[in-house]
Amino acid sequence: MSLRIERTRALALLQDDGRFGVRHLGVTQGGALDWVSMRWANWLLGNALAAPVLEITLGGLALSVEADGVLGLAGADLGATLDGAPLPPWRAVAVRRGQRLAFDGPKLGVRAYLAAPGGFEAPALLGSCATVVREGLGGLEGDGKPVAEGDVLRWRGPLPEHRRMPATAIPNWSGSATLDVVIDAQIGDFDGQSLFDAFNTPWQIDTRSDRMGMRLLGPALRSKTRTMISEGVPLGAVQVPPDGQPIVLLNDRQTIGGYPRIGALTPLAIARLAQCLPGSAVRLRPVVAAQAQQAHRRALASWP
Repeated sequence: MSLRIERTRALALLQDDGRFGVRHLGVTQGGALDWVSMRWANWLLGNALAAPVLEITLGGLALSVEADGVLGLAGADLGATLDGAPLPPWRAVAVRRGQRLAFDGPKLGVRAYLAAPGGFEAPALLGSCATVVREGLGGLEGDGKPVAEGDVLRWRGPLPEHRRMPATAIPNWSGSATLDVVIDAQIGDFDGQSLFDAFNTPWQIDTRSDRMGMRLLGPALRSKTRTMISEGVPLGAVQVPPDGQPIVLLNDRQTIGGYPRIGALTPLAIARLAQCLPGSAVRLRPVVAAQAQQAHRRALASWP
Protein backbone atom coordinates (compact mmCIF):
# COMPACT_ATOMS: atom_id res chain seq x y z
CA MET A 1 0.00 0.00 0.00
CA SER A 2 1.30 3.46 -0.75
CA LEU A 3 0.90 7.23 -1.00
CA ARG A 4 2.38 9.32 -3.81
CA ILE A 5 3.67 12.85 -3.20
CA GLU A 6 1.93 15.26 -5.59
CA ARG A 7 3.09 18.56 -4.11
CA THR A 8 5.47 19.59 -1.33
CA ARG A 9 7.45 22.56 0.02
CA ALA A 10 10.36 20.31 0.99
CA LEU A 11 9.34 20.56 4.65
CA ALA A 12 7.98 17.01 4.97
CA LEU A 13 10.42 14.52 6.50
CA LEU A 14 10.33 10.87 7.46
CA GLN A 15 11.06 10.64 11.19
CA ASP A 16 11.06 8.20 14.08
CA ASP A 17 12.48 8.47 17.62
CA GLY A 18 15.95 9.31 16.30
CA ARG A 19 19.51 7.96 16.59
CA PHE A 20 21.04 7.21 19.96
CA GLY A 21 24.52 6.17 21.04
CA VAL A 22 26.24 7.82 18.06
CA ARG A 23 27.07 11.35 19.21
CA HIS A 24 30.68 10.30 19.87
CA LEU A 25 30.85 9.88 16.08
CA GLY A 26 29.66 13.45 15.55
CA VAL A 27 26.22 12.22 14.44
CA THR A 28 23.26 14.05 15.89
CA GLN A 29 19.99 12.61 17.17
CA GLY A 30 17.37 13.68 14.66
CA GLY A 31 13.84 12.33 15.10
CA ALA A 32 10.39 13.87 15.49
CA LEU A 33 10.45 17.29 17.18
CA ASP A 34 7.01 16.76 18.71
CA TRP A 35 7.61 13.21 19.91
CA VAL A 36 4.29 13.23 21.80
CA SER A 37 2.20 13.83 18.66
CA MET A 38 4.30 11.30 16.72
CA ARG A 39 3.52 8.63 19.29
CA TRP A 40 -0.18 9.40 19.28
CA ALA A 41 -0.29 9.15 15.48
CA ASN A 42 1.21 5.67 15.78
CA TRP A 43 -0.99 4.73 18.73
CA LEU A 44 -4.11 5.46 16.68
CA LEU A 45 -3.12 2.58 14.38
CA GLY A 46 -1.75 0.22 17.01
CA ASN A 47 1.82 0.69 15.72
CA ALA A 48 5.00 0.62 17.74
CA LEU A 49 5.11 4.14 19.15
CA ALA A 50 8.44 4.86 17.46
CA ALA A 51 7.43 3.57 14.01
CA PRO A 52 8.43 5.83 11.07
CA VAL A 53 5.97 8.65 10.36
CA LEU A 54 5.83 11.65 8.05
CA GLU A 55 6.51 14.94 9.86
CA ILE A 56 4.72 17.72 7.96
CA THR A 57 5.82 21.27 8.79
CA LEU A 58 3.57 24.23 7.92
CA GLY A 59 1.59 22.31 5.29
CA GLY A 60 1.94 22.81 1.54
CA LEU A 61 1.76 19.04 0.98
CA ALA A 62 -0.58 16.95 -1.18
CA LEU A 63 -0.60 13.17 -1.53
CA SER A 64 -2.61 10.75 -3.66
CA VAL A 65 -3.79 7.47 -2.17
CA GLU A 66 -2.77 4.46 -4.28
CA ALA A 67 -4.46 1.73 -2.22
CA ASP A 68 -7.25 1.45 0.35
CA GLY A 69 -5.99 1.76 3.91
CA VAL A 70 -6.14 3.53 7.25
CA LEU A 71 -3.91 6.44 8.30
CA GLY A 72 -3.31 8.10 11.67
CA LEU A 73 -3.11 11.90 11.94
CA ALA A 74 -1.98 13.79 15.04
CA GLY A 75 -0.33 17.06 15.94
CA ALA A 76 -0.95 20.43 14.33
CA ASP A 77 -4.11 21.39 12.48
CA LEU A 78 -2.64 22.24 9.08
CA GLY A 79 -5.97 22.57 7.33
CA ALA A 80 -5.91 18.95 6.15
CA THR A 81 -8.56 17.82 3.67
CA LEU A 82 -9.48 14.49 2.13
CA ASP A 83 -10.98 15.03 -1.32
CA GLY A 84 -11.71 18.59 -0.23
CA ALA A 85 -13.54 17.65 2.99
CA PRO A 86 -11.97 18.93 6.25
CA LEU A 87 -9.89 16.36 8.13
CA PRO A 88 -9.14 17.43 11.71
CA PRO A 89 -6.15 15.84 13.48
CA TRP A 90 -6.10 13.36 16.38
CA ARG A 91 -7.91 10.56 14.58
CA ALA A 92 -7.53 7.48 12.43
CA VAL A 93 -9.11 7.84 9.01
CA ALA A 94 -9.98 5.29 6.32
CA VAL A 95 -8.75 6.24 2.86
CA ARG A 96 -9.56 4.78 -0.56
CA ARG A 97 -7.55 4.45 -3.72
CA GLY A 98 -7.76 7.59 -5.84
CA GLN A 99 -8.45 9.97 -2.97
CA ARG A 100 -6.33 13.07 -2.41
CA LEU A 101 -4.99 14.11 0.98
CA ALA A 102 -3.81 17.72 1.25
CA PHE A 103 -2.35 19.95 3.97
CA ASP A 104 -2.90 23.64 3.30
CA GLY A 105 -1.32 25.68 6.12
CA PRO A 106 -1.23 26.12 9.89
CA LYS A 107 -4.44 26.82 11.78
CA LEU A 108 -3.17 25.62 15.16
CA GLY A 109 0.35 24.37 15.68
CA VAL A 110 3.21 23.86 13.24
CA ARG A 111 3.89 20.15 12.75
CA ALA A 112 1.46 17.35 11.87
CA TYR A 113 2.35 13.67 11.97
CA LEU A 114 0.97 11.15 9.50
CA ALA A 115 1.26 7.46 10.37
CA ALA A 116 0.60 4.34 8.29
CA PRO A 117 -0.06 0.76 9.44
CA GLY A 118 3.24 -0.68 10.67
CA GLY A 119 5.08 2.55 9.83
CA PHE A 120 6.40 3.88 6.51
CA GLU A 121 9.16 1.86 4.85
CA ALA A 122 12.62 3.45 4.89
CA PRO A 123 16.18 2.13 5.37
CA ALA A 124 17.57 2.27 8.90
CA LEU A 125 20.97 3.96 9.15
CA LEU A 126 22.72 3.76 12.52
CA GLY A 127 19.52 2.32 13.92
CA SER A 128 17.07 4.93 12.62
CA CYS A 129 15.41 6.29 9.48
CA ALA A 130 15.23 9.81 10.96
CA THR A 131 15.91 12.46 8.31
CA VAL A 132 18.70 14.92 9.13
CA VAL A 133 19.19 17.07 6.03
CA ARG A 134 22.38 18.72 7.30
CA GLU A 135 24.09 15.34 7.78
CA GLY A 136 22.66 13.66 4.69
CA LEU A 137 21.23 10.80 6.74
CA GLY A 138 17.87 9.08 6.82
CA GLY A 139 14.73 9.54 4.82
CA LEU A 140 13.16 7.58 2.02
CA GLU A 141 16.45 6.73 0.29
CA GLY A 142 18.79 7.13 3.25
CA ASP A 143 20.37 10.30 1.79
CA GLY A 144 18.82 12.81 4.20
CA LYS A 145 16.52 14.43 1.64
CA PRO A 146 12.94 15.56 2.33
CA VAL A 147 10.21 13.76 0.44
CA ALA A 148 9.88 15.17 -3.07
CA GLU A 149 7.21 15.31 -5.74
CA GLY A 150 6.76 11.88 -7.29
CA ASP A 151 8.12 9.98 -4.27
CA VAL A 152 6.10 6.98 -3.12
CA LEU A 153 5.64 6.22 0.58
CA ARG A 154 4.95 2.53 1.19
CA TRP A 155 3.87 0.45 4.15
CA ARG A 156 3.13 -3.22 4.67
CA GLY A 157 1.28 -3.36 7.97
CA PRO A 158 -2.17 -4.98 8.19
CA LEU A 159 -5.28 -2.85 8.32
CA PRO A 160 -5.68 -1.87 11.98
CA GLU A 161 -8.76 -1.51 14.11
CA HIS A 162 -9.75 2.12 14.48
CA ARG A 163 -8.66 3.60 17.78
CA ARG A 164 -10.33 6.66 19.19
CA MET A 165 -8.16 9.38 20.71
CA PRO A 166 -8.94 10.02 24.40
CA ALA A 167 -10.36 13.54 24.56
CA THR A 168 -8.37 14.30 27.70
CA ALA A 169 -5.11 13.53 25.86
CA ILE A 170 -5.60 16.14 23.12
CA PRO A 171 -3.28 19.04 24.04
CA ASN A 172 -4.44 22.62 24.42
CA TRP A 173 -2.09 24.83 22.40
CA SER A 174 -4.03 28.06 22.71
CA GLY A 175 -2.27 30.96 24.37
CA SER A 176 1.43 31.38 25.02
CA ALA A 177 3.47 28.32 25.95
CA THR A 178 5.23 27.93 29.30
CA LEU A 179 8.36 25.81 28.87
CA ASP A 180 10.03 24.03 31.78
CA VAL A 181 13.82 24.46 31.90
CA VAL A 182 16.04 22.20 34.02
CA ILE A 183 18.56 24.68 35.37
CA ASP A 184 22.21 24.10 34.44
CA ALA A 185 25.38 24.22 36.51
CA GLN A 186 26.46 27.24 34.45
CA ILE A 187 23.46 29.27 35.59
CA GLY A 188 25.61 30.77 38.35
CA ASP A 189 27.70 32.52 35.69
CA PHE A 190 24.78 34.81 34.75
CA ASP A 191 24.15 38.04 36.66
CA GLY A 192 21.02 38.52 38.74
CA GLN A 193 19.24 40.79 36.28
CA SER A 194 19.75 38.26 33.50
CA LEU A 195 18.30 35.45 35.61
CA PHE A 196 15.30 37.60 36.52
CA ASP A 197 14.75 38.51 32.87
CA ALA A 198 15.19 34.91 31.68
CA PHE A 199 12.30 33.59 33.78
CA ASN A 200 10.04 36.62 34.20
CA THR A 201 9.70 38.11 30.73
CA PRO A 202 8.11 36.69 27.57
CA TRP A 203 10.35 35.59 24.71
CA GLN A 204 9.49 35.76 21.03
CA ILE A 205 10.40 32.95 18.68
CA ASP A 206 12.63 34.29 15.92
CA THR A 207 12.00 33.53 12.27
CA ARG A 208 15.60 32.26 12.17
CA SER A 209 14.56 28.92 13.64
CA ASP A 210 14.68 25.38 12.32
CA ARG A 211 15.09 21.77 13.44
CA MET A 212 18.63 22.54 14.63
CA GLY A 213 17.58 25.28 17.03
CA MET A 214 15.06 28.00 17.83
CA ARG A 215 16.27 31.51 18.59
CA LEU A 216 14.47 33.51 21.28
CA LEU A 217 14.23 37.30 21.12
CA GLY A 218 14.04 39.38 24.29
CA PRO A 219 16.27 41.05 26.88
CA ALA A 220 19.98 40.33 26.48
CA LEU A 221 21.31 37.79 28.98
CA ARG A 222 24.83 38.39 30.25
CA SER A 223 27.30 35.78 31.48
CA LYS A 224 30.69 36.41 33.06
CA THR A 225 32.00 33.42 31.08
CA ARG A 226 33.98 34.77 28.14
CA THR A 227 35.57 31.60 26.79
CA MET A 228 34.62 27.95 27.14
CA ILE A 229 36.02 24.64 26.04
CA SER A 230 33.40 23.06 23.78
CA GLU A 231 31.41 20.33 25.48
CA GLY A 232 28.54 18.00 24.66
CA VAL A 233 25.15 19.66 24.48
CA PRO A 234 21.93 17.90 25.46
CA LEU A 235 18.62 18.05 23.66
CA GLY A 236 16.84 21.26 24.59
CA ALA A 237 19.97 23.07 25.78
CA VAL A 238 19.33 26.80 26.15
CA GLN A 239 22.67 28.30 25.19
CA VAL A 240 23.43 32.01 25.21
CA PRO A 241 25.80 33.38 22.54
CA PRO A 242 27.57 36.76 22.92
CA ASP A 243 24.55 38.77 21.69
CA GLY A 244 22.63 37.56 24.75
CA GLN A 245 19.72 36.10 22.77
CA PRO A 246 19.15 32.44 23.79
CA ILE A 247 19.05 29.55 21.32
CA VAL A 248 17.16 26.35 22.20
CA LEU A 249 19.03 23.45 20.60
CA LEU A 250 16.74 20.81 19.09
CA ASN A 251 16.99 17.36 17.52
CA ASP A 252 19.28 18.30 14.60
CA ARG A 253 21.69 20.27 16.82
CA GLN A 254 25.46 20.04 16.66
CA THR A 255 26.92 17.50 19.09
CA ILE A 256 29.17 19.97 20.97
CA GLY A 257 28.95 23.66 21.79
CA GLY A 258 30.98 26.38 23.45
CA TYR A 259 28.40 28.88 24.74
CA PRO A 260 27.21 29.07 28.38
CA ARG A 261 23.78 27.61 29.12
CA ILE A 262 21.05 28.54 31.56
CA GLY A 263 19.64 25.03 31.37
CA ALA A 264 17.81 22.61 29.08
CA LEU A 265 14.16 22.25 28.16
CA THR A 266 12.43 19.09 29.34
CA PRO A 267 11.28 16.58 26.68
CA LEU A 268 7.66 17.67 27.20
CA ALA A 269 8.64 21.32 26.78
CA ILE A 270 10.47 20.50 23.54
CA ALA A 271 7.35 18.85 22.15
CA ARG A 272 5.35 21.97 23.04
CA LEU A 273 7.94 24.32 21.55
CA ALA A 274 7.85 22.32 18.30
CA GLN A 275 4.26 23.50 17.82
CA CYS A 276 4.98 27.23 18.29
CA LEU A 277 5.00 29.45 15.21
CA PRO A 278 7.75 32.04 14.62
CA GLY A 279 6.67 35.29 16.21
CA SER A 280 4.72 33.63 19.00
CA ALA A 281 5.48 34.25 22.67
CA VAL A 282 6.83 31.70 25.13
CA ARG A 283 7.87 31.85 28.77
CA LEU A 284 10.61 29.89 30.50
CA ARG A 285 10.00 28.30 33.91
CA PRO A 286 12.90 26.96 35.98
CA VAL A 287 12.62 23.46 37.45
CA VAL A 288 15.07 21.05 39.04
CA ALA A 289 15.80 17.63 37.58
CA ALA A 290 13.63 15.77 40.10
CA GLN A 291 10.56 17.85 39.14
CA ALA A 292 11.17 17.24 35.45
CA GLN A 293 11.58 13.50 35.98
CA GLN A 294 8.35 13.26 37.95
CA ALA A 295 6.42 15.16 35.28
CA HIS A 296 7.86 12.93 32.57
CA ARG A 297 6.95 9.76 34.46
CA ARG A 298 3.39 11.01 34.97
CA ALA A 299 3.09 11.74 31.26
CA LEU A 300 4.30 8.27 30.28
CA ALA A 301 2.09 6.60 32.91
CA SER A 302 -0.99 8.34 31.49
CA TRP A 303 -0.55 6.63 28.12
CA PRO A 304 -3.47 4.26 27.36
